[in-house]
Amino acid sequence: MIEIKYILPFILSFLFIYLLIRYASKIGILDVPNDRSIHASTIPRSGGIGFISALFISFALLETALFLQYIYMFLAIAIVFIAGFYDDYKSLSPRIKFFAIGSSTLFLYFNNIYIDSLGIYFGFDATLAYLAIPFTIFVVSGFTNALNLIDGLDGLAGGISIVILATFAYVGFVFNDELIFLLSIFTIAVLVAFTMFNWSPAKIFMGDSGSLSIGFIISTIAILSIKHIHPVIILYFAAIPIIDTVVVMLRRINMKRSPFLADKTHIHHILHRFFGDTKQTVTFLILAQLIFCFLGYVVARHIEHYPNGLFPIAMIFTFFILIAMAYMIFTTILKKK
Repeated sequence: MIEIKYILPFILSFLFIYLLIRYASKIGILDVPNDRSIHASTIPRSGGIGFISALFISFALLETALFLQYIYMFLAIAIVFIAGFYDDYKSLSPRIKFFAIGSSTLFLYFNNIYIDSLGIYFGFDATLAYLAIPFTIFVVSGFTNALNLIDGLDGLAGGISIVILATFAYVGFVFNDELIFLLSIFTIAVLVAFTMFNWSPAKIFMGDSGSLSIGFIISTIAILSIKHIHPVIILYFAAIPIIDTVVVMLRRINMKRSPFLADKTHIHHILHRFFGDTKQTVTFLILAQLIFCFLGYVVARHIEHYPNGLFPIAMIFTFFILIAMAYMIFTTILKKK
């Protein structure tokens, strides 16, 4: 039964995605290239239909008790998935997508999943009190959108998500947290099957149904992990999507443009022009995320030894320096190009 628990999500995801590719034209889920596209041909999209369905079915069948215990959490994921699918099929305004993600975050609250503290600094617990729910909505919406934004190259969003989820699976394993561990492992299993079809040259894209759902799932797992690890560690565990989004938005604001306006100035776009190859670009960014996750692990070990000192603040400051460096480096490369 243990083997089936981890294999079934992969098998279902593989099967569903294969069927989606085969019948994409009949369903009407095709991605037509535009001026921001890397690909030149029409390719099936909304692969999230396949792997998110596989995730739900597997969890409901193999972990029924846990599924029912956290039914509001799964309902929240379902709402985000539906909003993403509708956006793939007919298009949604950013405002409606934000509303869908925000309202879904409220469902997390019913399962007691929200951010009530930013950690301990010098012995003081930075509790959020009445700001807990608004801050949780802000964080979940921000990261969900961040993962959606990096879904711009074959295999990128899936590969980075697998690295992040593997790190959280380790957290769940170490602290014997069944929900964190199983949700991470099941999501990794369905994403591995998807990535087999999404690796360059992609046969299907993730679509908003996939990227928004995975971003929301990672956000949820991150919030669950805060009871085991210091919140500052999350910045490193999810570094690439966060850094990319902040850098791009700062650049757009500096150019007096809307920070939500779509363009081809993301880090993966710039690196793709530098490397000239999709696989090399994606591999580089996945390895970078792997390094950040290792740094997060090192940070976690040090915070255990110095929980009330300067270390958490120093790591936040270091992360902001990394953002500033990324902004300067990639803005300079973009100007030269």
